[in-house]
Amino acid sequence: MDYQVLANTLKIVADSNRLEILDILSCGERCGCDLLAHFSFSQPTLSHHMKVLKANQLVTCQKVGTKMMYRLNDNKMQELINQLQMIHRNSQPCICDALPKGVCE
Repeated sequence: MDYQVLANTLKIVADSNRLEILDILSCGERCGCDLLAHFSFSQPTLSHHMKVLKANQLVTCQKVGTKMMYRLNDNKMQELINQLQMIHRNSQPCICDALPKGVCE
């Protein structure tokens, strides 16, 4: 596991607005105008959040006519979930196996 990559991803989703965007997109694809109507921030602010989420592959987008349609990147979200589960559970291979036990006695 690359802890630096995971930490960077967690920093991105730690922003409450981005986390809320991800939650909304968990219900399915949405256009930018629908997202903007939900929040009380400006269009440039939404664009910034979407740029960060897209750059980190958490969200994908597709232009349909004049609208930008956004959706969760299910593969990336599952990868994030799997990495967090590896930390939560004593799964193999485990970082703990390489650490000595009882050396502080």
